[in-house]
Amino acid sequence: MSEQEAVLLEQKGPALWITINRPEKRNAINNDVIARIREGYLKAESDPEIRVIVLTAAGEKAFCAGGDLQPGQGFAFDYSKPNAEYADLFRLAVNTTTPCIVRVNGVCMAGGMGLLCMGDMAVAHSNVKFGLPEVKVGLFPMQVLSLMQRLVPRRVLREWTLTGEPFTADEALQHGLLNHVVAPEELDAKVDWLISRLTDKSPTAIRRGKYAMKAIEDMSFEQAIAYTETQLTTMTLTEDAKEGMAAFNEKRAPRWPGR
Repeated sequence: MSEQEAVLLEQKGPALWITINRPEKRNAINNDVIARIREGYLKAESDPEIRVIVLTAAGEKAFCAGGDLQPGQGFAFDYSKPNAEYADLFRLAVNTTTPCIVRVNGVCMAGGMGLLCMGDMAVAHSNVKFGLPEVKVGLFPMQVLSLMQRLVPRRVLREWTLTGEPFTADEALQHGLLNHVVAPEELDAKVDWLISRLTDKSPTAIRRGKYAMKAIEDMSFEQAIAYTETQLTTMTLTEDAKEGMAAFNEKRAPRWPGR
């Protein structure tokens, strides 16, 4: 794997690590970064041996400082296309049934916040600074809003977006943007801990569960309960469910077939 690649894809056991590899540019997003992250997500969805995605970045200073502001890089748009590549990456991530952990190893700003919000879970170390500073350069985190508005309270979101001022990892945790904040030296151990807690569970249950959570997001209660009751009965027919119940009754660890 060439170190010149914008994003590295590496499978470590059941986890696919997607690592933005532009530390000299504070891991800023350009079209190559978007394309390679997309490639990683598609690989994870197509390979049943991959049980979890870890999205992170190289170096210790930045997870992602946002879009590359150099001419022709992060803000190079093809106006003939109805969809932007960054927005399409969000669409892919939201519909992916492989769980994703975001490992925030440094500064996370602007478009990097969108990458953070793509994950199902997120872990950051205590020194990380976060922010949505787009208003300082005459822009606004438009696409990031589509994901972040579902994660944090509206008044908090308005303060972050309208003032553009940075905030701490503890504030991000308090308002629902992160699952865990740890000391810098404990970051990898916490990520490994989360991976282990995902990969010993039924892959079928996780995939179908993520699919159902996405499906009921905008349903009324009556619609959601009608949908989920049919999903539960269907799940009892899977091989994983049969194995899980057999293992429970036989007092042994399950051997998930993943079907």
